[in-house]
Amino acid sequence: MFDRPDSKAAFDDKSNKEAVVLVHLNFNDSNYDESLHEFKELVGGTGANIAAIIQGKRHRPDAKYFAGSGKVDEVAEQVLAANAALVIFNHELSPSQERNLEQRLKCRVLGRTGLILDIFARRARSHEGKLQVELAQLQHLSTRLVRGWTHLERQKGGIGLRGPGETQLETDRRLLAQRIKSLKKRLDKVRSQRDQGRRSRQRGGVPVVSLVGYTNMGKSTLFNKVTSAEVYADDRLFATLDPTLRRVKLHDTDMLVLADTVGFIRELPHDLVESFSSTLEETRDAALLLHVVDCAASDRDDLIHHVNEVLAQIEADEVPQLIVYNKIDKLEDMAPRLERNADGQIERIWLSAQTGEGLDLLRQALQEYFPHEEQSEYLN
Repeated sequence: MFDRPDSKAAFDDKSNKEAVVLVHLNFNDSNYDESLHEFKELVGGTGANIAAIIQGKRHRPDAKYFAGSGKVDEVAEQVLAANAALVIFNHELSPSQERNLEQRLKCRVLGRTGLILDIFARRARSHEGKLQVELAQLQHLSTRLVRGWTHLERQKGGIGLRGPGETQLETDRRLLAQRIKSLKKRLDKVRSQRDQGRRSRQRGGVPVVSLVGYTNMGKSTLFNKVTSAEVYADDRLFATLDPTLRRVKLHDTDMLVLADTVGFIRELPHDLVESFSSTLEETRDAALLLHVVDCAASDRDDLIHHVNEVLAQIEADEVPQLIVYNKIDKLEDMAPRLERNADGQIERIWLSAQTGEGLDLLRQALQEYFPHEEQSEYLN
């Protein structure tokens, strides 16, 4: 469809078969079932063995354990029965709640943010991606550094206990702050390089079209079909972390740059948004967003809403969007088509990146959006 040089990306992931117990509580969440399904997919993506899933309903989190004392006892029974090494909550836990739960359950406890950070650490392949993930991990760890020193019982004091414990903790905090500062400087250099490339494309009148959407919507598959690239694509959450840009031919002489970016998710951790800011700038500064949606998903409207929330968070909500309803091959009697608004402008495209149906309509939409004679004027 579009012409570009060949490229190849490799992916290798080590599985972790440790037994884990999951905890997913319902706080009157209308999307409880979808959130549980997503949670299981996230954990499954790490290769861990899900030994049990503990569910329950609460009006509000417990201040000490997040879950109620009885529910924590239920979790402890499952941990013992499965000899589980880890309990993962599909919720944001405070540092004190994590410490209290670990003392009660006698095993490691991880919240939703820690889980997502672990997945990102497994998937990052580029130098920039690894720096971004490490920065997010360290920023998250900085609020939980005290966990490693509970065995010193600093609160009790005593000769040989309180002083050395506090000194070591302060040293760790200082080293952590230094590492965070160093990572931010290195990422600033990467951002500067990106800015130079972006300015060069703008001077050349080359528009950037960024693929955005919820994770596992088929963005990378669509990217590969449009650009004939070989970016890693898989049917799992966060298969793509590192952004990829490719020039593609739009008209006989005009080009555009298509950017494949990391997928979004419900309650995307703030540390990740901050750490990936240089990557997400490709989205914020794009001329057009192709918002890819799984048209077969029962909660697709809700997923669109979550993506738009993240776009607002990174100040990309003012960038024009075309909605790409992907995966029409999963629906019966669904043909590719374009949908226009009252002014005749294309708003939605229905296609299948997997089968290639409707890719010609995507090309038509982009050609209409970036007319040959107006392309340079549009960017200036």
